[in-house]
Amino acid sequence: MRWHLALLAGLTLSQSGSAQPEATSMAPDLPPMIRGTYGHPASFWKQGLKLDDYGVNAVFIHGASLDTQTVERARAEGCLVFAEFATLNGQYGDYVARHPEAHPVDDMGKEVEPATWFLGACPTDPGFRAFRMQALRDLLAELPSLDGVWMDYLHWHAQFEDPYPIFVKTCFNESCRATFQQHSGITLPEGTIEEQSSWIFMHAAREWEDWRVSVLADWAREIHQIVKQHNPQALVGNYQVAWKDEDLAGVRRRCLGLDFSALSPYVDVFSPMIYHGRSGKTPEYVREYVDYFAAHFDLPADGFPRLWPIVQAHDEPRVEPEEFARVLKDGSSGGSSGVMMFTLDSVTKDPGKLEAMRRVYLQLSATTGDGQ
Repeated sequence: MRWHLALLAGLTLSQSGSAQPEATSMAPDLPPMIRGTYGHPASFWKQGLKLDDYGVNAVFIHGASLDTQTVERARAEGCLVFAEFATLNGQYGDYVARHPEAHPVDDMGKEVEPATWFLGACPTDPGFRAFRMQALRDLLAELPSLDGVWMDYLHWHAQFEDPYPIFVKTCFNESCRATFQQHSGITLPEGTIEEQSSWIFMHAAREWEDWRVSVLADWAREIHQIVKQHNPQALVGNYQVAWKDEDLAGVRRRCLGLDFSALSPYVDVFSPMIYHGRSGKTPEYVREYVDYFAAHFDLPADGFPRLWPIVQAHDEPRVEPEEFARVLKDGSSGGSSGVMMFTLDSVTKDPGKLEAMRRVYLQLSATTGDGQ
């Protein structure tokens, strides 16, 4: 999903003793294959189109764009409804601008620059965490019948949806340095932030990496807990970078703080953002990554976690209709039990892509025999 802020303008495992998540056997009966869309269907509906006529059985919509009328209409057209939740995006509500203590700090002691469409808040700032968890509770209270919530921006500050990603060493503010010491049992030497960060990289790099992973896992734990307390059958998903463990010398875990094994107790569905064109890859990468993820994380044939990738329809760069059809098919192949595209609006604007979606999704429906 992601690079969606500009588009929408147009429309401590540290608590290692914390309770384990409720059994995912409470999850609802699901279609054999999720045939999803990402983005509000407003432009699609404006053309007089119906989701079920195009084989769609699930919609994933930015939480701030959802309302009761949208949920009811999507349900009437045979769809499950999931809300995207921008977890660590500090620009929501201008939170970081209003609360500078939540601004990420780099290894030189400077506040990081925003990425093109994203400023990650400091994940250890207690005020920001309380702000986002309350936003989640408010969303669930307003739309109690949601079928699930998809975490987005669950990573330390970076921009990765480009052929040349932007990575920043964060976060070294007071909150992070104190939490790291408490979690690891390591006492940092006296000195400036630059001196302390240099010491960490020289003497405690692995402990630092593990701690950063634990911070994100604990966010996922609390989000999972809130969602399941609201509705035990609702799913918790995660949009994430589509990188392998070994890519760029392990930068996914080392810099972004993403360890899928650490997240898996709290995530029912993983949705890697396999934006082949945007990332400078060929369409073949979609199938390659689906096969990699399913094998590497030993996804169960039945049960959870599941794999529902999101593939690229948006023309940045241009995605031809047949290319779009291919990545939809490949995204639903192998160990995947669902697929969606970024974005439905991009499909709606292109008659060729509309027909490709209809053709692929109706074929998938006929193949799986779910009749939805």
